Amino acid sequence: MKPLLTVEHLSKHYESRRGLVERLTGVPHTVVRAVNDVSLTVAKGEILGLIGESGCGKSTLGRAILRLNEPNAGKVVFDGTDVTALDPLALKNMRRRMQIIFQDPYASLNPRRTVAEIVGLPLKLHGLASGEEARAITARIVERVGLKANQLDRYPHQFSGGQRQRIGIARALVSNPEFIVCDEPVSALDVSIQAQIIALLLELKREMGLTYLFISHDISVIGYLADRVAVMYLGEIVEMGPVDDVLANPRHPYTQSLLSAVPEIEPHGRKPRVRLKGDLPSPLHPPSGCKFHTRCPLAIDICRTLAPVSENVGPGHQAACHRLAEGVSLMSETGA
Repeated sequence: MKPLLTVEHLSKHYESRRGLVERLTGVPHTVVRAVNDVSLTVAKGEILGLIGESGCGKSTLGRAILRLNEPNAGKVVFDGTDVTALDPLALKNMRRRMQIIFQDPYASLNPRRTVAEIVGLPLKLHGLASGEEARAITARIVERVGLKANQLDRYPHQFSGGQRQRIGIARALVSNPEFIVCDEPVSALDVSIQAQIIALLLELKREMGLTYLFISHDISVIGYLADRVAVMYLGEIVEMGPVDDVLANPRHPYTQSLLSAVPEIEPHGRKPRVRLKGDLPSPLHPPSGCKFHTRCPLAIDICRTLAPVSENVGPGHQAACHRLAEGVSLMSETGA
C-alpha cells in the first residue's frame, strides 16, 4: 500500500550564534545537526511513534515535516505531493490537511483570544467558513473534544491544563485534516489527564480516519498507542519497526537501554537496569562514527570511525548497529 507520508533523507541544521570576539576573529559558525538524514514512511490510518531522549531532535523532525521549520535537505511527500517544493500559497492550502498538536497547552494558545477565535481561526484562514457557520462548526468540534459550547467566549487562563490541551486538539481538527503531528501532547499533564487525552486521540483517529506521528519520550505511551515505532538518537533514526516487535525484541543498544528504564510493578523477574555512561552528546560536536558509541558498553573500534547502516532484522524491522550480526545485546551483557 502506498504510504500517506514519505520522508526522504530529511535534514535540519542550525548555525550557532557567534559573539563579538568570534565575529571579529573570523571564527566560523558551528553547525547544529538537529535532524540528520532521516527517512521514514507513515501509512494512511497508522500511528507512528517517535521516541528518544530530550534534545534528540524529535520535535524538530515533526516541525520540519510540516515545514514549520524549513528543512535544509531532503524531501517530504504527502499523498503524492512534494511538500518541500510547494510555494507559500500551495503550502498554506496543504496545511489544512497537515496539522500539529503542540506540547505546551499554556504557551501554544494566544491568551488574548477566546476559544471561539482560537479554534475558529483555521476556518477563516482557509476560507472554509465564516460568521455563524464558523461558530457552529467551532462549537461542534469543541464539544467533541470534551468541552462545552457555552465556554466558547472564555479565555485560555480560565481553563485547566487538560482543558487547554483539548482546545489545542480542537484547533488542529477543525479544518478536517488527514495527518496530525502530536508533539508530546500529554507530557505536560497529570497522569490521570494523560489517560483521558490519549483515549480521546484514539477515538478521534477511529472516527475521522486520522493518521498520527506521535512524538513522546515515554516508551510506555508509545507501546500503548502506536502501530510502529521509530527510535531517535542525536538526530538520527537508529531503530524502527512494528511496536510489538521492537519492544519485545529491541536490537539497538539504545532501544534496549530505554526499555530497561521502564518501571515495572512486579518485582519478580524484573529485568536489570541498563545504565548508560555520560549524557547525550551535544549536537554542536557529535561523535564520529556511530553517534551512540560514547555511551555504549558494546562499542568496538569500528563504531568509533564508521557510521552503521540500517539493516533489516525482521519483517519491517530495521536497526543500525555494527554488532547486529553477532547478536550481542546490553540485556545479555547485564545478565538478563
